[in-house]
Amino acid sequence: MVIEHNLDVIKTADWIVDLGPEGGSGGGEILVSGTPETVAECEASHTARFLKPLL
Repeated sequence: MVIEHNLDVIKTADWIVDLGPEGGSGGGEILVSGTPETVAECEASHTARFLKPLL
């Protein structure tokens, strides 16, 4: 398990659990979990917005 914000690491992961939608009291919910391709399709995920163009 790795806690990471580097998209080069995220895009090569086998499985991602994306928490959000924000940090602190505005987050902590699982928005999506799955492969990078699955995460990239989640409209609620800030990570997806930046990950999708890299895949």
